[in-house]
Amino acid sequence: MVFLQRSAPPNRRKRRPAPVSDDDLQPRSQPRHVAAAAVATEGSDGGDEGSERDFTAFISVLADAGCTLLATPGAPPSLPADPHRFGRCLEGRLSVDPSLRSRFVAGFSAYTRTPQNLKRVLIPASQDGGFRKGESLARILLLVAPIQAQILLLLLEKIPEHFDAYGNGGLPLKDDVARLIVKHFMWLDFLVDAEGFIEKLMEVVSISPPQLKKEIVGSLPEIIGEQCNGTVVTALDRLLQEDSEIILPVLDSFSNLNLDEQLQEQAITTALSCIRTVEADHMPHLLRFLLLSSTPANVRRILSQIREQLKFAGVINSHACRNNKLKGKSPVDSTDASILDALRLSLLFKNILSEAILKEMNSLDQPREHKVIDVWLIVLIHTNGGCMMKNSERMLKKKILDGCFHKVLFEQCINGQRELVKDYFPSFLSITAYLLSCKEPQAKMFGIHLYTSLFEEFSDTYSRQEILGALVTHIGSGVGHEVCSALETMILVTSKHAEQLVPISSHITGILDYLDGFHEQNLRKVYEVFCQLALAAYSSANSIGSSILNELLIIIRKQASSVGNPDIKYRKMGIIGTIKIVSTLGGVNATASYMSTQKSNGEEALELLKLSVDSCKLMSQPLILLYDELIVLLESTNLQPVIIEWISQHVGEFESLFLSDLVEGQLPVKSTSNGIEGELWMNLDGVVSPVCLNVLPLLFSSMEQCSSSLQFLPSQFLLLSIVEKVTNHGSLSGIDALLGCPIHLPSFKDLMLQFLVGADGKKLTDKQKWIICSSIYYAINWIRELLNAFSTQIIGRVGSISHFPSEELVPKIMKRLRNLVLLEGLLNAYLKCYPLSLPELRYSAEHYGSSFSRRDNTKSKGKKSTPSILHDKNQKQKKDSMMVEKPDANGKLRQPTIMDVLRRAGAIESQEVSSAGSSGATSNRPHCQENEIAGCNELGLVDISEKPICLESQRFKFRPLLVDCLSILSFSEKQDSCCSDSLAELPLHLYLIRDFNSKLEYLSPSSKLTTTCSVKTLAGYTRMATGEFLNRVRSLFTSLKKHLDSAVSFLQYGSESCEDHWKSSSLAAGNPDLPYISVSKISVATSVFKEVLYCYSKLLSMPDLFLKTNLSVLRDMLEAFQPIEKLDQFLFTIKPLPTPGSIDYLYCGAFAFYEGIMDIAFSFSFTLASEALVTLESIVNSYVMLTEPCRERNGKRNDEESSECAVGFLRSRLALSSRKLLLQDPCKEDSDKGNKNRGDMIQKILQIYLKYSESTSELLDELACKVLPQVPSHRATNTQEAMNGFPTLSPMMFLIWYRVLHEENLSILSNTVKEVTGRSRRYIQGEAAKPLIIKLRQTVNVVVALVNMCKVHDKVVVHAMAVKYGGKYMDRFLKVFDFLQDQFQAHNDIILELGLKRTMVTSKVPATKRSMERFLFHVKALLHSTPSNCTFWMGNLKHKDLSGQVVSSQVYDNGEDGMPQEMENSDEDNNSIGPAQRAIEVEDLGDQQDDD
Repeated sequence: MVFLQRSAPPNRRKRRPAPVSDDDLQPRSQPRHVAAAAVATEGSDGGDEGSERDFTAFISVLADAGCTLLATPGAPPSLPADPHRFGRCLEGRLSVDPSLRSRFVAGFSAYTRTPQNLKRVLIPASQDGGFRKGESLARILLLVAPIQAQILLLLLEKIPEHFDAYGNGGLPLKDDVARLIVKHFMWLDFLVDAEGFIEKLMEVVSISPPQLKKEIVGSLPEIIGEQCNGTVVTALDRLLQEDSEIILPVLDSFSNLNLDEQLQEQAITTALSCIRTVEADHMPHLLRFLLLSSTPANVRRILSQIREQLKFAGVINSHACRNNKLKGKSPVDSTDASILDALRLSLLFKNILSEAILKEMNSLDQPREHKVIDVWLIVLIHTNGGCMMKNSERMLKKKILDGCFHKVLFEQCINGQRELVKDYFPSFLSITAYLLSCKEPQAKMFGIHLYTSLFEEFSDTYSRQEILGALVTHIGSGVGHEVCSALETMILVTSKHAEQLVPISSHITGILDYLDGFHEQNLRKVYEVFCQLALAAYSSANSIGSSILNELLIIIRKQASSVGNPDIKYRKMGIIGTIKIVSTLGGVNATASYMSTQKSNGEEALELLKLSVDSCKLMSQPLILLYDELIVLLESTNLQPVIIEWISQHVGEFESLFLSDLVEGQLPVKSTSNGIEGELWMNLDGVVSPVCLNVLPLLFSSMEQCSSSLQFLPSQFLLLSIVEKVTNHGSLSGIDALLGCPIHLPSFKDLMLQFLVGADGKKLTDKQKWIICSSIYYAINWIRELLNAFSTQIIGRVGSISHFPSEELVPKIMKRLRNLVLLEGLLNAYLKCYPLSLPELRYSAEHYGSSFSRRDNTKSKGKKSTPSILHDKNQKQKKDSMMVEKPDANGKLRQPTIMDVLRRAGAIESQEVSSAGSSGATSNRPHCQENEIAGCNELGLVDISEKPICLESQRFKFRPLLVDCLSILSFSEKQDSCCSDSLAELPLHLYLIRDFNSKLEYLSPSSKLTTTCSVKTLAGYTRMATGEFLNRVRSLFTSLKKHLDSAVSFLQYGSESCEDHWKSSSLAAGNPDLPYISVSKISVATSVFKEVLYCYSKLLSMPDLFLKTNLSVLRDMLEAFQPIEKLDQFLFTIKPLPTPGSIDYLYCGAFAFYEGIMDIAFSFSFTLASEALVTLESIVNSYVMLTEPCRERNGKRNDEESSECAVGFLRSRLALSSRKLLLQDPCKEDSDKGNKNRGDMIQKILQIYLKYSESTSELLDELACKVLPQVPSHRATNTQEAMNGFPTLSPMMFLIWYRVLHEENLSILSNTVKEVTGRSRRYIQGEAAKPLIIKLRQTVNVVVALVNMCKVHDKVVVHAMAVKYGGKYMDRFLKVFDFLQDQFQAHNDIILELGLKRTMVTSKVPATKRSMERFLFHVKALLHSTPSNCTFWMGNLKHKDLSGQVVSSQVYDNGEDGMPQEMENSDEDNNSIGPAQRAIEVEDLGDQQDDD
């Protein structure tokens, strides 16, 4: 290719020939006929007398040199056999006689006036009249130095005379005089007047026809050689501006000219200016020239211009496929294809280009800065392979994660560009596979999108087989997130192109080989894929569809069969496959019949469902999974009536299994077993209740049998309620008696006390304890499912509820919620004393397989499945004694006894609490003396408002509360008691708010559960997307604010409500009257305060909240938490003011509301004020998350000025609030216990203070250099005294402040390093660099001050932090030395101060030692590489211990040991160093393994 730059300069032109000798000048004798012929020719062509003389001289000179001008009529002249001798003869003759030279040229001009003669001198001449051809006469004359310039000019003037030859498409070279003349200019040994010739040549070029012009321009390197390159480049630039059609020959000339660096840059600039104007067909050549001409100095500029100016449209020409003979390929004459090929080859030949492209992309951080060409460049780098392939993949992933690459870029690359992408299909497939295998959700979504786009674009069988093969490879990888993403891709492809997949379905049947390793979520996806394929094949009457469905049915029957597969893992697979088959074949819209049998699709699905139910009857866990799957199926799919009827008959057995009849609300016969008597609990319907739930009798029977029906009781009841709603138009009137029916549990009259004391002073056995705990556990889950079922009747989504009005329903639901709170409190208290493993009542994906198999195998062997007690009695007694004997800070016992409760209730008259053996007044409980309760009570006081920690560890076994249950927060039970007290219901609402918080914890981005493709769902078996969840809870925001106001009001002012209100409400709900049950109003109000704030912060941190579809939910949430007062006074500093009702106004209002909450919390709790501050930060972060993406997409707008002002205002208010909190004393409140929790709070507050202050670097400088040094190294006598106005900065909290300052300083340094080393560095010049250098100096001041504190604080942890963060600081600071070197001349005073300040990072860690040494040598290189008056001196490396003493092996005898102490003193007195001489001492503690 002519565009390839020659690696070596072309050969120098030959030196001018030496002068001829005297013998050569002697004229040769001519034959007479030659002379006569010449004279005859002259006479025929002659004009006036002067011309004849000139012509005669011309003929004479040629004849004397041996040339016969006209040997044969019409033939070229005859030249001597030695053309070089002929030339020397002419040169010698013409050089000595100027007049002869002029006559000779004039004669030549006269001779060539006729086209025939001109052509004769241009064509090759004969030698000595023979037939051998040689050089033409004109060529030899051009090599004669005395006349070269005149001959060149004469020939140039002849060129325009022959322009008309290009009117009819041109002539062959032998007849084209103009081209013959140009050919004679090429490869001349020398040019006498190169400048003049080039000037005249360019004048001719400017008026030449396009074809001739291109030929002349392309031949310039051969014409001029290495002379006057600057003139040629300038002339070509001018010609290119006049006519862009000559771009190719110009580039050809630029490539072949041996240009110096300056001229090469000029040529590149000329080429860059043509990118916008050049025709599309010429673009590949232009790009190839630019890229192959790049150097490390200009490659970034070239790439930047190409990216900005290249128009990559992807339009394929009409003659797209010209040659179809090549097997497997269809060459495309596409402009874009040629451009891509030129780019790819250039990247392949020029190694620096790929790396430069990735660096250029890395410097771009805005989505609007990226174009389609960026994606193609990454694909081309990946196509070339080599070491840059992995780098290109990482760069693509980075851009996707940073949000710089959007799907539209890839769509423009792929959609409609099949022929363009075809040659790069393997690279696209490889990149897509890489993205799909990533853990990050953004990258996986891009991988899924690319797979579907490629499948849709490439309709040929080969490409689709390759795509399916890649997906099957992902599925078989065994990596959870990769398998999940690949199956999601399969579902998308199958749902859109199922009929097209049927013929090639054999390529994906291999997925069935991996079923054993899939969890439930992936199993559902696999079965959905194959069901879609089978249904599509059947609808198109394809025999392949019959085989697909038959194979699928065989597999599912084997999995669901209890005989063939006793393993629960295969049962699970069979259940999931069964439900998917039922949903596909059993839907009301499914095809009526199945092609291979006489059964309908509904009958086929029902038969499979019956098989699964029968196989699960003896195993609880598979049956629970089956019921849960049926619940989801019934809620999402309209099944055929035959299937609904069978399910209704099956769940109709619920009454005979779990219920028993009552006589006037009482049991006909009381049951007793294992010394435990049964009794009815929590009867809401009284004597009219017809039935009760048989928990205790079923529990007794389960101990004698191999399985317990109580485990699937809750799931079967919920399935019953779903069937009731489906068949009764959404109403539950047919089962309303179950809401108020009592529960048959152990007797609460004396059994609860026996659980504590034991009958006749003996404690209960482990089996009795297990029965009591299990019965309460099953009752809890029964009530949870009651709430799940009946809460749907009060949220306004059910239209027909005539039999059971909400006026009766709400009080019952509230009472059941009160029952639930009591039972969970009791069970949590019992589990504290007697830890045991509870049975699982819902199917959990994390515990399938082996754990279930062990349990069921044990049952199958006939062994009783009573869980063992897991506690150690001796250790428990020791722990309890320690808890009782250890007092808190105020001398009070940590755990109040029952005596405290009885005394507070007025049942005991004495005012002091005696020991366990002391006697006192009796309590109001019959059959139990006070000394028995106080001495034998192992539970102590049970506060049911506390969070059930023991239950939370096994919460995954409970039946979950559905989202509909949260609507109970908006309701209140009727107050029929002595007074109306909202606090009596606050524990109930606290229970629901905690459940709401746990659901938000699952959806939170910080939750670890969301990082994997887990089968855990938001509400157990109801698979709800985040957007749907937000819309379902949007009505709860006002209720949350109401409960928060109630809690704040109580904590601020207290309450004068009746003390017995909770007790009376509890008794009205059927709860037993237990003496050791209490509800702390302060604890409830505090918990409500915290939980509401947690919920609000987590809601604001959910990314889905900022989607366009969910912005209305965000507005509702902000509107619910607005202050009562107007915001005019609060917002008076914002200009312009936000419009009332706008999103900016709502954010400011929510901030003002919680700021008021924090101000109130200051008066009673430092902890609650800290929680309010964290909520304020979440509001500000949410506001920033909402406004920044809009600004990136839409650019600067007028309405965003208000948003920016509001964000800045809220950030400043947040910084003031955090400072205000740091100025509070955290140790004044008795409720704030534990230095660890207090330390975490102070750390968070300090981080907020530093992050949102106006200048973090200046604040860090102040705190590190002025405030922190005032803290003493040990605890003073009065530790509560404020250190420089900060009560939170005490000797106990010094380490927290110390670590936070180190971390924030490192963060500022990292951000500064990114700023000065990124793309913006080119714009940081002059004064713009000064703020950054000052910021670097401030970070140096901070790290120096913090490390110097090691001299005062001799704790090991302080030294460890100095080592850790000091080493990191050094490593990052070394990255800015290139920037400092660039700015040294302009800011040398500041740079010398920050670069040479004694940064004493002393450490035993070798990594820090190496960082210190690297830092010193970088400083030395900086001073040596920049001109300055400063000298550099570095002393000997000395190893010192932690106290600063030189290690004995390093002590010198020459008195140098005193130098470090002097330098340390000078450093403490003055941090600056004189400009005359700057010295650095290296203080390195080194490794002391031998000494230690």
